[in-house]
Amino acid sequence: MINVLEQTKPAYHRYTYRETLAASERIFWRVEDIIGGDKRLDFNKPFMPESLARTDALSFLSPAERLALNQIRGNGYLCVFGLLEECILPFVLDHARSQLHKDEYRVRAFLEFAGEEAKHIHLFRRFREEFEQGFGTKCEVIGPASEIGAAILSHDPLAVALIVLQGEWMTQSHYLDSIKADTQLDPQFKSLLKHHWMEEAQHAKLDTLMVEAISSTYSDRQLEDVFEEYVAIVQFLDDGLRQQVDLDLESLIRVTGRSFSEHELERFNEVQRQAIRWTFLGSGMTHPKFLVTLDHRLPEASRRVRLMSLEFC
Repeated sequence: MINVLEQTKPAYHRYTYRETLAASERIFWRVEDIIGGDKRLDFNKPFMPESLARTDALSFLSPAERLALNQIRGNGYLCVFGLLEECILPFVLDHARSQLHKDEYRVRAFLEFAGEEAKHIHLFRRFREEFEQGFGTKCEVIGPASEIGAAILSHDPLAVALIVLQGEWMTQSHYLDSIKADTQLDPQFKSLLKHHWMEEAQHAKLDTLMVEAISSTYSDRQLEDVFEEYVAIVQFLDDGLRQQVDLDLESLIRVTGRSFSEHELERFNEVQRQAIRWTFLGSGMTHPKFLVTLDHRLPEASRRVRLMSLEFC
């Protein structure tokens, strides 16, 4: 059966389920191939690029303390991704289930998508085990995943699909713009991010097609209401990221054993709060390919997202 959306592809992209599935099948890797054994994290090197970690602005930290904070942020980065992907997995499976009697390539593409998300969750859990063994101090992250996932999935499916799409393009931006060319980062951590990016590049295409498919069934009034649902999810995530900054500070205090003045604590929260908001929200909300999808499917939401994104940059 030929999918109507693929017959009349929008001018702003040429994605198809068949081609995306073929690309995903060419990109094959196993968790065991990229972590474990002699593939160890190097704790003498930073994990995150400065554009995301923003530790250099904290001049009251020593170089060793800034390195520790960078690695704490790296741990939080992958753990938060893992939490989000535990939410994405059931959402994609539910979407695929509704397509079982339609285009075979569409069904297979989304099932491949779900399988890769499950693999990413496994990868990030293995990373956390390696990190805790090598770092020597337990670093807490927000959760539990089940509660975060339930809160996000309680919203309108199109709003959830927009958050997923935003997150996928965010991943592309992080790797291509900040991580790929940074020779100072730990090669093992970069390898994890590279392999994650390779598959997420296909997921972003499928998410675009998903947003188009879901939005095509909505009335104009429903599309207007979707933006408020989207904002509610963004605010929920923003609150969680605020908590993550507090947890990162507690981890830094544990590993360094130092205390901070009131001024230093204010500066830490100011810098790291904006850093994590840019990392997980602003960089996705401002991605050109996310915005062009909004332009075509939800133009009023596109205008409002552009204004709202200024807070997260």
